[in-house]
Amino acid sequence: MTKYVVVGAGPVGTETARLLAEAGHDVVLTSRSVRPSVIASVEAIQLDATDAKALANISKGADTIFMCAMAPYHRWPTDYFPIADGVTKAAEIVSAKLVIAGNCYCYGENAANPVRWDTPLDPTTRKGAVRTIMWQRALRSEVPAIEVRSGDYLGQDVVATFTLLVLPNLLAGKPVTFLGDIDASHAWAYTKDVARTLVAASNYRGEWNRAFHAPAQHASPREVIQKAAAMLGKSTPEIDAYATTQLAEQGMQELVEMIYLFDRPQLIDALDAENELGIHAQSLEVMIADTIRAA
Repeated sequence: MTKYVVVGAGPVGTETARLLAEAGHDVVLTSRSVRPSVIASVEAIQLDATDAKALANISKGADTIFMCAMAPYHRWPTDYFPIADGVTKAAEIVSAKLVIAGNCYCYGENAANPVRWDTPLDPTTRKGAVRTIMWQRALRSEVPAIEVRSGDYLGQDVVATFTLLVLPNLLAGKPVTFLGDIDASHAWAYTKDVARTLVAASNYRGEWNRAFHAPAQHASPREVIQKAAAMLGKSTPEIDAYATTQLAEQGMQELVEMIYLFDRPQLIDALDAENELGIHAQSLEVMIADTIRAA
């Protein structure tokens, strides 16, 4: 039995802990707000990951620490670094490997399409810079690290563009307003696929200090909205796109700098993860169905 520690009890962290426990491992799931007994056979411990010594104390003997924690979206520049640094320091203290749940913001607006795992990092936003610096700090640490980078999340209990901008209006039978070019192909990552990629990455036998892309399905926002409406038994709503000024007026300033992800096709090449880790994306229908299940 191998011990693993998962930091962050959101959809990806919780699913990662569940997969590890089902494989018969000793698993600790920790966050500032984790609920006891959230998963059978997983030890849930409330802890602030910025406290590296406390995190190291519960991570003694761990093979790998999974960094799945999130900071509030509008506070990434201030709140994310202490979390990431605490997790990295804890991994150094206990000599554990580090596997990080990341995203593709680090490649920036000028990246070639599709982005590959080895595409040069060239962030053009504050959030992209935050993710890039977090990864660079992990690379400078004394532990082997892998980052799994994903597209936009779909899946149960996610807080993402689809669940924030689309789902409430679909349920209410109202017109939907989304982002950018609603007919441009976009990369959608299923949280359960991301978790499977994280677990597979922890067993990677090749050279570490590299990234993998979580396998994704590519579809336009319009296609995803149409499929979701059909699954909910709703007629396809009118679909429009926010202007940048409207986002600010609606209190969604944090999306303004990321609008470039939707203004053109966003394609993610995950062949390396498929070939090296054996992970393949589940169907778009499965992703959407899981996302709207609670609704």
